[in-house]
Amino acid sequence: MSEQDNVTGRYLPDFENRIDLTVLQEKLEAVRQEIKKVIVGQDRVINMLLISILAGGHSLIEGLPGVAKTLTAKLIAKTISSDFKRIQFTPDLMPSDVTGSSILDLKTNEFEFRKGPIFGNIILIDEINRAPAKTQASLFECMSEKQVTVDGHTYKMTSPFIVFATQNPIEHEGTYRLPEAQLDRFLFKVDVHYPEFEQELNILKEHHLQRTGNKEELVQTVMSKEELVQFQQLTKLVFVHEDVLQYIAQIVVQTRSNPNLSLGASPRASIALLEASKAFAALQGRDFVTPEDVKYVAPSILGHRVQLTPEKEMEGFSADYIIRQLVESVEIPR
Repeated sequence: MSEQDNVTGRYLPDFENRIDLTVLQEKLEAVRQEIKKVIVGQDRVINMLLISILAGGHSLIEGLPGVAKTLTAKLIAKTISSDFKRIQFTPDLMPSDVTGSSILDLKTNEFEFRKGPIFGNIILIDEINRAPAKTQASLFECMSEKQVTVDGHTYKMTSPFIVFATQNPIEHEGTYRLPEAQLDRFLFKVDVHYPEFEQELNILKEHHLQRTGNKEELVQTVMSKEELVQFQQLTKLVFVHEDVLQYIAQIVVQTRSNPNLSLGASPRASIALLEASKAFAALQGRDFVTPEDVKYVAPSILGHRVQLTPEKEMEGFSADYIIRQLVESVEIPR
């Protein structure tokens, strides 16, 4: 009998995995259930952040104030027994406030490096676009190479290392736009929307019933950081057929020739599509990638890596809409 997938709701034919993903799927589902004790709705946001964790990538979470961007990221970090750090970006924040700095030790008369808050396992950067360009640039090396170079010395990050960053899409006063090179370091750009009426009603009911105590205390730790690293390594073993690799390449190449886009996606986007698709397949308990996996993650990977032509921007089109159209136009391998 076919089994229903708990992420997409599709019914999948029976198959036998070559890689045992049972524990991975159970642990990630436990993480999901812990988060949903507090977060109502936002299923796709939770899915994308879980995929991001499995793929070992970073996520930019964008949404209006009050839609639980920061809370969702905090709760995910709480379900994993790891070194969690939160950094509030402000206009006066210096690069050394993030990465750390060398301080003179008067006892030894030598400089000692004091690590900044970026040295952790799961990092939450709140309002990343509030810090100036030089502070944003201090994240480049951390996010892409998982290391920091200060005064000629290189300091490695410990695994896992995942950055969640939030930003408000409408408030521009006192903010600094993220450059394209910075955006390209994020595996996903996840848009958080307002809840539907029923979800809004459930939020009110649950808040009314929770008269005492902190809702965040309901969330328990269900995974160790060692398990997460093991799951990340297991995800890399997920099988990808040659036809699916060609499908990914065709999607990315077409972003570079699409008449509605003035800037296409880079080869880093191709790799991101591959790794995210493998993580999504593993999250569903499958050890192989399907074209549907690629289609599911493509908008969140490509949307922030391309640029619309001025004409399309004036017409009110969004990059997400163009990407979805483009993906649908590429022939699915059979």
